[in-house]
Amino acid sequence: MNKDFLDKQINYWLSSAEHDYETMLSLFNNKRYSDALFYGHLILEKALKAVIVAEAETMAPLIHDLTTLVELAKIEIEGEEQSLLATANRFNIKSRYPDYKLNFYETCDYSYIIAYLDRIIFFYKKICRHPKLS
Repeated sequence: MNKDFLDKQINYWLSSAEHDYETMLSLFNNKRYSDALFYGHLILEKALKAVIVAEAETMAPLIHDLTTLVELAKIEIEGEEQSLLATANRFNIKSRYPDYKLNFYETCDYSYIIAYLDRIIFFYKKICRHPKLS
């Protein structure tokens, strides 16, 4: 693949992640906590896909599992980050069964989202500082 195409792909993933980052913050401010966490998953997924394109010089895979995306991006993560990704994978529930979503909505109070939102933001910014994205 040529460099211009790869650069466009990287920019697509990063600008889309940045848009979703703003959406996540807006949803949080409007107390739509479960939706904010869904967008938290999206920003991590999209930022990781930008790194994958930069690292592998190929299209990003059509998968959503953050743990697998980190491996493909060749990003070293600590135990706490691994735990965050495993939990954040559960936030991607838009297409799951209604009873599962209702249970998740009920779990997502202020204290629950605060436990994850800062960690998502920190890891997102870490991904965006990846040397291949500079």
